[in-house]
Amino acid sequence: MLANAHQPVTATCPTAAAVRAAVVPPPPAPGAALQDHSRRIADTLQLLSDSLPLQRRVVRSGDTVYQAGERFTHLYVLNSGFFKVVNLSADGREQVVGLKFRGDWLGFDGIASGQYASDAIAMDTGEVWVVSYDALLAACARRPALMGVLHEAMSREIARDRDSLMSVCTLPADARVADFLRYWADSLAKRGLRTDQITLRMSRAEIGNYLGMTLETVSRALSKLAKGKVIHFAEKGRREIQIPDVGALSRFVQGCLAPASRALQ
Repeated sequence: MLANAHQPVTATCPTAAAVRAAVVPPPPAPGAALQDHSRRIADTLQLLSDSLPLQRRVVRSGDTVYQAGERFTHLYVLNSGFFKVVNLSADGREQVVGLKFRGDWLGFDGIASGQYASDAIAMDTGEVWVVSYDALLAACARRPALMGVLHEAMSREIARDRDSLMSVCTLPADARVADFLRYWADSLAKRGLRTDQITLRMSRAEIGNYLGMTLETVSRALSKLAKGKVIHFAEKGRREIQIPDVGALSRFVQGCLAPASRALQ
């Protein structure tokens, strides 16, 4: 991902339809599709485990998987937990540029230059599988299916980076926060986890950093979503968010785009 991909950007889209098609996702996949995605993740992890030696590493919140500038030797596959990818600008500013869930890979940014370009940090207790890159390439030569898994993971990361940039470039602040919550809930659903109540592993400041917004703007957007009954805050903490209907988040985003659509007609 570009280091400045989540900095505030002012962009003009050619048509409202183009914005809606590029940014607003389709309704959540039906249960069968979600189960299929969860099964593919499990199959991928099993294929990796069967194909090459793995080092299993338990991490806790705040632990660093790797740091920018370290020599690239390994890729990391997430077996459990939540992780963030952080870039450090030349003037010392930290920028959250990626969120990772079970089945995702870490470390692709180190392949080209031979050193990692970002920090990968655990946001709660989890497990990463440490995969030697040289051993992975050798295993791919023996098992073509493994090469397909690697290419799929790279393609998925490119697509997510594109979608994230489109969100920052084209969505107003309230819609950006709603789209962030939708993405988080959808990622959980694809991994067989509950989505009616989620625990945000990021502070308001970190969410703002990721979305190119201030902490205050994030808080106002969450309050607006709660006032509209799209989300509810659980009693035990402001990071515990109840989402009665994930589809309502997508409809909220579409509603935010409606004024722009009328303006372009």
